[in-house]
This record gives sequence, C-alpha cells and structure tokens, in this order.
Amino acid sequence: MAGPAALLVSIGHQAGALRTLQAAAAPHPPRSPPQPSHTKTSGTGGSGPVWGSPGEETEVHEPGGDREPEEERKAAGKSRKEGEESGDPSPPSPGGPRPERLVRRGTLREMALRGKMSRLVEATSRLVQVEETLLLPLLQQHPLPLHPKDSIEFRNICSHMALQREGQQFERDLHEAHQCLKTIIEKLICSLAVFPSDSYIPVRSALRQILQNLLAV
Repeated sequence: MAGPAALLVSIGHQAGALRTLQAAAAPHPPRSPPQPSHTKTSGTGGSGPVWGSPGEETEVHEPGGDREPEEERKAAGKSRKEGEESGDPSPPSPGGPRPERLVRRGTLREMALRGKMSRLVEATSRLVQVEETLLLPLLQQHPLPLHPKDSIEFRNICSHMALQREGQQFERDLHEAHQCLKTIIEKLICSLAVFPSDSYIPVRSALRQILQNLLAV
C-alpha cells in the first residue's frame, strides 16, 4: 500500500510528461519564404532584347521563316481542342496515384496524428487534476496500491517522442504513450475497488471518463 507521498511522486512524473507533450504538440515555426532571385535586365546575360552595336552585322529573318513552327502550333492546338470536345479523359499518369491523392492521404494521416496527440495531452492534464483534487484526499484516509514506475515510463516515452517530432518513430512513441497512460488509469480504477467506503465512486467515475476520451476515435 502507498500513501500520499507515492502519489505525489507519480503526479510529478506525469506533470513533467504533460509539459513535454504540450511543447511537442506546439505547431512548427513557419519557414521563411525563399528570396526571389535577381535577374539582370541588361548586358549579354539580360532577359531583355540585345541591340547590336553600330557597324555590327545583325541577322535578318526573312518573312515566312517561322511559318513551319507556327503551323505546328496550330495543328497541336487543334488536336487538343478536338480531344476536349470529344470528351476523352486525359491518360492517367504512369507510376502510381496522382499527386493530389498523395497530398490528401498525407493530410488525413497528419490530422489523425494531431487528434491522437490532442487526446493524449487532454487526458494527461485531466488525470493530474483528478489525482490532485480527488484522489490525494482519499489517500490521506486510506492507502492504495500505486505503481509509480508506470508514471516514470510514461514520462520517458514522452521525452523520447518529443525529440522525434515526426516520422515512424514518433508514431510508435505516440502509440506507446497512449498505451502507458491507459495502463496507469486502468490500474488506478482497479486500486479504488478495494476502498472501504463509497467515497471513491466520484474518482473512479472521473477516471473512466478520462479513459473513454483517451480511447475515442
């Protein structure tokens, strides 16, 4: 059996994990936009027309010299127009799904991760609050079996996850953090079952609500 001191130790580790989670859940700082490149407008490398110097021979294009490219452009435009009028869809790009589908999948995945992180932060914050305001007074009357090692492991997982920020390892750490916090809450609920009076009922109800919100999809 453990008293208030053991619970305070657990709360301390959970509060440390909460601060780490809040920092990891903060949005990334925006990247500075790329600076536009400066182009020359004069000289041999300029984008504008280059005029010949006096006395310098310049090449003169005879009229009709660009007739063939112009006819090719007209023919290409005509073929595209006929394809649009016939309603023929553009051929699918080889090599896999289109870019917009990849972006959509990435966006949905990021939204799911943000939602999971948000639930983890909220559940941790609520758990610390319930332990401080409801569970701690009960332990002063009757000691309960506690497991501070779970809170230490939870803090360590959150610290490792904060170093990743993204990627597969981040997702694995996030999953492990969810499972660890779930275990902490479930063990507290089981410990309250041995309490001699009904005063534990509000605490167990609050813990079950936290667990339900944590596991919500």
